[in-house]
Amino acid sequence: MAQSFHISGHRGARGLWPENTLEGFAATCALGVSSVELDVVLTADGIPVVVHDLALNGDIVRGPDGRWLAGQGALVRDLTRAALHRYDVGRLRPDSVYAAPFATQAPRDGARIPALVDVLALVRPTGVVVDIEIKVMPDRPELTPPPERIVDAVLEVVAAMGMADQVALRSFDWRVLAYAQRIAPGIPRGYITSMETQARAALWWGGADPAVHGGSIPATIAALSPAPGTLWAPGFRALTAAQVAEAKALGLRVMPWTVNEPADMARLIAMGVQDMCTDYPDRLLAVLAAQVP
Repeated sequence: MAQSFHISGHRGARGLWPENTLEGFAATCALGVSSVELDVVLTADGIPVVVHDLALNGDIVRGPDGRWLAGQGALVRDLTRAALHRYDVGRLRPDSVYAAPFATQAPRDGARIPALVDVLALVRPTGVVVDIEIKVMPDRPELTPPPERIVDAVLEVVAAMGMADQVALRSFDWRVLAYAQRIAPGIPRGYITSMETQARAALWWGGADPAVHGGSIPATIAALSPAPGTLWAPGFRALTAAQVAEAKALGLRVMPWTVNEPADMARLIAMGVQDMCTDYPDRLLAVLAAQVP
């Protein structure tokens, strides 16, 4: 079953290795995942870099002096690529709330926030797909450049690497996906949802109105992007078997995020889920192996 199941390592696999790092992506690809998920933000000099937080996170980042940042640091958009490279992201701050769920994460001191081009160069020979989540906050537009600028920068890197057939784009902000559909319709798109963004669909979904589709999220996505390979990435806790069945009937892939407990993995598999994003790909591989007769 594992061979037909799509396993995506969330931020590489942050339960196992430092998130969004070359060291973590290399180790995760070696596990046998289908894809690695990562987050992209633009630097002050327009370089797409792989980092989740829009401002440097003191629970992850140490400065050039080796000391943990005191709280929130500078916005990534205000730092050049060279300045950003001075920070160490190879371990979690001990005893922090952020670190608590990831006690087994193996540190890699000296790891840096990588540029997207470096991650693509690392992953390309493996054949593993790179799921690129573009970080934009429509409720905080001052934190990032406009969606179109980030998409353009990302796709320029993808084209230069010749990897259009080995990447997918995804975002909570569906303006990103609408723009990508216009300029690069062949690249698969993933529509991420949460309870919060569903409640504020007028803001986060780029004008898409689920009421037009009977309140159905799968039907809304299918109407926006009927192309094969379109993905719906819902938060897993509220996902129902009926929604999974409806989405699959509409031709959508369903990839719940971020599923870390084996019991939840098994429950979702029983509901018909065949794609899953997790911080612990090793656990998912074990769950799948246990289901083989």
